[in-house]
Amino acid sequence: MFLALRDLRFARGRFALIGAVVAMIAVLGVILSGLASGLADSGVSALRGLPATHLAFDKSASGELFSRSTITQSTWQKWATQPGVRKAAPLGQQLVHAQLTGSGAKQLDLAVFGVEPTGFLAPSPTSGKPLSKAGANGVLVSQDIVKEGVHVGDRLTVGQAGTPVTVVGTIGHASFGHVGAVYAPLPLWQKLHYGLPGKVPAAAAGQATAIALKLDSSADTPAIDKKLGTQTVDQAGAFAASPGYTAESSTMTLIRGFLYAISALVVGAFFTVWTIQRRQEIALLKAMGASTGYILRDALTQVTVVLLAATAAGTAVGLALGGAMNGSAPFSLQTSQVTLAGALLIVLGLAGAVVAVRRITKVQALTALGANR
Repeated sequence: MFLALRDLRFARGRFALIGAVVAMIAVLGVILSGLASGLADSGVSALRGLPATHLAFDKSASGELFSRSTITQSTWQKWATQPGVRKAAPLGQQLVHAQLTGSGAKQLDLAVFGVEPTGFLAPSPTSGKPLSKAGANGVLVSQDIVKEGVHVGDRLTVGQAGTPVTVVGTIGHASFGHVGAVYAPLPLWQKLHYGLPGKVPAAAAGQATAIALKLDSSADTPAIDKKLGTQTVDQAGAFAASPGYTAESSTMTLIRGFLYAISALVVGAFFTVWTIQRRQEIALLKAMGASTGYILRDALTQVTVVLLAATAAGTAVGLALGGAMNGSAPFSLQTSQVTLAGALLIVLGLAGAVVAVRRITKVQALTALGANR
């Protein structure tokens, strides 16, 4: 480490430059991790909050299942009687347009979830009344909707039929497809889904988008699906049914992958050039008796110091910028994601540096004595 630390002090300008580049990559890594987590949270937080292990959809639906699946009442009732099924309840989902009645007449987009008011899917309100006491047209709104200026007691006109609903309570953060979630009694959801101004007809009664399930490990879901004409996915698998979730996740993963690949190339390129410039000094050390392993350890120690310091500084800046962005963009910082981003940057940077400093093994001691002249 003696040579590495002296080298860092002597060429501090050059190492500060590469450190600044690594720090900028670390900042981008934190920002991209926060945006990826924030976009995922904004897209599926309502699904994550469901007290269910699996969701069953219509077998004929494909792609974004929530917009293409229809489950009948008899289907979800039959699911409830199958072996290994602890609980089964209908779940409706619909993205609708609404207008806040009153002086402001504000326009809103809502992700309405239809549930049985007394069922296990009905959320507990943080304020106001529970859904079981909300009445036929009462709804619970998430904090995402509250931030739009909607409060308990407000009235909304929802959907093409202009169905009036009343906000009777609020819940925590919940969104679907980047739209704030609203929980409504299943009959009210059916009115909104089918655009019905009056009573739900018998043909539509009991219908829903999916079946929310609590399953034991003994439940034979493939056999039940085949029997009842459904397709069952676990809760995480249902995230892909959210509009745009798969495309967003794939895009962010691809961008982060390119970022880390670039970091390895940048660090490797810098230390390749640095090793070439130090051929005479390395040859002199070998002529004095230093082993190749010693010089390699010394060089990798140098790389590690630069990467650790630059990554720590860049992560700190990224956290500060992320904190400033919170609220103005779908940004969510998670300790595990930030730690992973920093660790990947260091590991891939070291991998690039290892390839670069392999040149040390080819440096001959005779070079120091002028054998190459």
